[in-house]
Amino acid sequence: MLYFLVKMLHIIGAAVLLGTGAGIAFFMLVAHLRGDPREIAGVGRTVVLADFLFTASAVILQPITGTWLAWSGGYSLGDGWIAASIALYVVTGAFWLPVVWMQMRMRDLAVRAVETDAKLPAEYDRLFRRWFAFGFPAFAAVLAIFWLMIARPAIPYWD
Repeated sequence: MLYFLVKMLHIIGAAVLLGTGAGIAFFMLVAHLRGDPREIAGVGRTVVLADFLFTASAVILQPITGTWLAWSGGYSLGDGWIAASIALYVVTGAFWLPVVWMQMRMRDLAVRAVETDAKLPAEYDRLFRRWFAFGFPAFAAVLAIFWLMIARPAIPYWD
């Protein structure tokens, strides 16, 4: 019973990572396209909060539940599909951590633009382009992890 409870937590954590990431990207993109600093500031506040509450919690939970499930299920962390998942998880984190900082900075720039009744500065546009670009490899890595967890393919190089 404990195995299935931990497995459920692991699956929920994975769904939170994928769903929160997609939701955050959607809302930030829509706010950016509308170009209203008030909307960007408001969405930015919510997105940063969501990343800290949901994404960060799942980021912490996934390695704990995943390691426990692997060991309990008789797998080695060196098994190909697990090792590939771990590598992709690190790649995801390498893109996610800067994205969180960028979201906070974009939010702050939008808040300042609202407070001073000014346009968004050029720094905001540079950060948005970088934020947008960082989302693709991170999202692709999470999708690949989902596939690896479901398919559990033999990866001869690591097996």
